[in-house]
Amino acid sequence: MAIIYGVDTEKPIEPKAVRDAMVECFYLAHCSETGFENDEQGNRLYCREIVKKAFSNVNAEYENPTKESLQKVIVNLQDYAKNFRDPEIIKKHAQQINDLIELI
Repeated sequence: MAIIYGVDTEKPIEPKAVRDAMVECFYLAHCSETGFENDEQGNRLYCREIVKKAFSNVNAEYENPTKESLQKVIVNLQDYAKNFRDPEIIKKHAQQINDLIELI
């Protein structure tokens, strides 16, 4: 059994689960960058807003993700993250999310 950002890859995967995995990925990678170091709820909200903005940037619906919109969002998030993360780390995280998207 493989769990990627809270998603069990051995069970059917819905687009909303992948969207939530994107939020979890950003939370794990960026929570110390938000200014809310001791505020898990604030960190999660901050990361969810980053992902929501990425959906908006690609003209997709956060509440109704599709496989196609998730593919566009992950590209947008990679572009966003390149401003403050190592390219190899971004590539690794993006590949994990892309692996989930392919299982939809």
